Amino acid sequence: MHNIANRSYRTPWLAAALIVWLMTPLAAPAQTTAADSAQTPEAPQQQVEIDPVAPDAAIAARITRILEATDWYSDIRVTVDEGVVFLDAATDTDARRTWAQSLASKTTGTVAVVNRIAVDEAVVWSFDPAMAELEALARKAVTFLPLVLLAVLVLPLAWFAARLVSKLAKLLLANRVRSPFLRVVIARTIAFPVFLVGLYIVLQVAGLTQLAVSLIGGAGVIGIVIGFAFRDIAENFLSSLILSVRRPFQRGDFIEVAGIMGTVKSMSTRSTLLSSVEGNEIHIPNATVFKNVIENYTSSPNRRGEFLVGIGYDAAVPKAQEIIMECLAGHKAVLADPEPMVLVDELGASTINMRTYYWFDGHVISAVKLKSALLRAVKTALTNAGISMPDEAREVIFPEGVRVLDHTGPRTAPPAPPPSDPDPVTEPAATEGEGDLLSETPAPESPPETQDEEDDLLGPR
Repeated sequence: MHNIANRSYRTPWLAAALIVWLMTPLAAPAQTTAADSAQTPEAPQQQVEIDPVAPDAAIAARITRILEATDWYSDIRVTVDEGVVFLDAATDTDARRTWAQSLASKTTGTVAVVNRIAVDEAVVWSFDPAMAELEALARKAVTFLPLVLLAVLVLPLAWFAARLVSKLAKLLLANRVRSPFLRVVIARTIAFPVFLVGLYIVLQVAGLTQLAVSLIGGAGVIGIVIGFAFRDIAENFLSSLILSVRRPFQRGDFIEVAGIMGTVKSMSTRSTLLSSVEGNEIHIPNATVFKNVIENYTSSPNRRGEFLVGIGYDAAVPKAQEIIMECLAGHKAVLADPEPMVLVDELGASTINMRTYYWFDGHVISAVKLKSALLRAVKTALTNAGISMPDEAREVIFPEGVRVLDHTGPRTAPPAPPPSDPDPVTEPAATEGEGDLLSETPAPESPPETQDEEDDLLGPR
């Protein structure tokens, strides 16, 4: 009966002590040296039994004797009040401090433990910890040596396999994709997963599964980050890819882009190289070429030229048109189809302006040289036919002369002598200044066989 009453009396104290013990923070375990690890104490597996109902003095004496027996603690002072154990001592590791608390909490009659043991870590001047770490590092190196050998073996094989797949893809796409740059991009896109599989195998065997998944999953994110960081480079690269597919011009074409005219020499992943009529080399970024209007003067062999000729108001327009048409038809550089045209353009201050349209082979004939030769021939033909070509100044022509009246009496002006027909002048088809009328644009050249097809995206013409 006495024991039952004593147990009911202690029940509230046990509950309160349990709450205090759960709320008491445990000290974080500190790192121990190699020498201490061999003497790291373990918590008692069974409770320390004394009398069924132990008084506070017996609990304190029992715990004190056990702590002194371990020789791990100094300045030991254990007090117990109503089953609450207060531990005061000094030790050199947190593990021993925790062990003493566990010992006191498992002693019969203990309600709660207040651990006030101080940890004074002794500074030991020894190379043993460093040597232990080196030994652990050496053991890890031996463990990872097979993985390193596997990586050295698998990664080169994956690289050569990717190169082989790339070459095979280029051969298969040779007759299907015209652009060499597009072939390279498609081939590398096909070969890249082959190398990625080899890298994944190495990471998987090494136990870095999460890294392997992150590597594959983060490829898109890395691409986006690189795209923003190198926006201009990426823009030029994508523009070169689209230009290689659409091919708005070829090597040797004479084009105009963003107000710049020149002959196309080559195109890289960054810029398009033009050679101006002055002989200067001009590099235009591919993004600029793609965003602006491209005027290709040599995409079609037939080019149209034109010039303006003004004749006097006294001349017969149909006759002048016939003479100019004969000049155009008699020149070997002017094409008969499409047919040339001579049209009245406007009535000027002192001339009737006629605009002449003609076509020629732009791949062979120079536009400026042919225009010079035709103007020279037309001027000579109109002069031989007696058709005047007055300048912009106002000129009054009296075809029948001017009659002079004498106030002293009627007087008739002497008749004007009949005009003498000058010998017709024959103009050559081309003068020394005009040369042979051939185009000044050099003929397109194919890239040398030793040049890498990735250097020039235009490929052979």
